[in-house]
Amino acid sequence: MTQSPARPTFGERFLERAQSHGKLCVGIDPHEQLLKDWGLGVNAEGLREFTRICVEAFAPTACVVKPQVAFYEAFGSTGFAVLEEAIFELRRHGVLVIADAKRGDIGSTMAGYARAWVHPDSPLCSDAMTVSPWLGFDSIQPVKEVADDNGAGVIVLAATSNPEAPSVQSAVVTSPFEGGPSVASKEKDPLVAGEKAPATLAQDIVNRVAAANREYGAAAGNVGVVVGATVNDPPRLDEVGGMVLMPGVGAQGGTMADVKRIAGQAGSLVSPNVSRGILKHGPDVGELGEAVAKLTSEMLV
Repeated sequence: MTQSPARPTFGERFLERAQSHGKLCVGIDPHEQLLKDWGLGVNAEGLREFTRICVEAFAPTACVVKPQVAFYEAFGSTGFAVLEEAIFELRRHGVLVIADAKRGDIGSTMAGYARAWVHPDSPLCSDAMTVSPWLGFDSIQPVKEVADDNGAGVIVLAATSNPEAPSVQSAVVTSPFEGGPSVASKEKDPLVAGEKAPATLAQDIVNRVAAANREYGAAAGNVGVVVGATVNDPPRLDEVGGMVLMPGVGAQGGTMADVKRIAGQAGSLVSPNVSRGILKHGPDVGELGEAVAKLTSEMLV
């Protein structure tokens, strides 16, 4: 059943923010080598200073910021405290924050992750979180329910940019999700009447996300996908209906031309994700901000 959201969806909030700040998603990835490159200690104080600089640079310039949760977990409770402060400050300035937690579990455990990352009562509350569907797509439902109640986003891994991904994500589903769009390519012969087209797991996930987003009517929905800009055989995204977070641009070899090619008719919903290509300009706040502005101005989709 199509529902009219009581509040703006995450997809709508992304499109609104993109009108004034472009569509770039900037990663905050305080890994050990980068802390050293910035002349900071690989300790809690170094993490805090790194994060402070990023927040100061990105709060006025970025559409979306995506902290990598793992690098904060590495410092225990102090790391989470630093992350809490960063999320609060970025959101206070209107930045959309995606917690890159990649959580995937079942039942009450997944509900616990939802409460941690997209529930307004949590100090870690973000505008969206990344989730893994590889325990079954319906396992993300507890996160979607909390997200729907709060206009938050659920960004589902579909076709990721790491080289190991195709061994799983390109596997063929012989009985793909029936509620999705046709997976037959326009360049191929039409399907025989009544025949089901096989789909990759990545395409099957995209199709399920598209079906979930149809619940929101004409609005861009709360459910998004992760599709890497370096993926050789990407899923079709034309009907996805929610944000497409596209990592792999820059240091991993993806280009804005790749983003445009993979996006298809979903170009307005794509948020290219750049981390190393921007963070290499630190620790100078001004240079980091200028790098965001420059890349934003070069967006082609």
